[in-house]
Amino acid sequence: MNKFLFCLVFSGLLVFSFMNVQAQAGPEDTVPVVTPVNLDGPRVGFTYIAPGKTADRLMENFDVKPFITQFGWQFETRYFSLPNGTAGLVEGVILIGGLEQGVFLPSANLLVGIRNSRGVEFGFGPNLSLAGASFVLAAGFTFHSDYVNFPVNFALVPSADGMRFSLLTGFNARRR
Repeated sequence: MNKFLFCLVFSGLLVFSFMNVQAQAGPEDTVPVVTPVNLDGPRVGFTYIAPGKTADRLMENFDVKPFITQFGWQFETRYFSLPNGTAGLVEGVILIGGLEQGVFLPSANLLVGIRNSRGVEFGFGPNLSLAGASFVLAAGFTFHSDYVNFPVNFALVPSADGMRFSLLTGFNARRR
């Protein structure tokens, strides 16, 4: 319960930090500009599985060490953009972990989030893996170069059976 409350408070603080308080803004300044944009691209990184039941179960069933590599693909839809550059996001991230240890550990994540005009982003949503269903919190930064984005994200997956921490990077571009 304490971990859940921590995650809830943490996510609330991050969302609040994205809000732009404008005392003199008129209604036309706050209307979202609806221009959906679809992006996708590869992801690479690693996950650390903290000591706990999840790590013990993976070690017992698959002989997996606590650091595993991750390879996958990210699908992103920017479903709105505000005039100040803030955008609402929905992301799907499909990963395969543990290939360097000779195991196939799939996971799927669906995140709803927000990115500000400087590239700082935050998202949260469900996570499904061989360890079970859980919740994922992610934060990061997206670097832009011409028409390609280079996101760097840190993700936390808390559960009753242990914590998982992931660091992922990659690139994406607009789908045609």
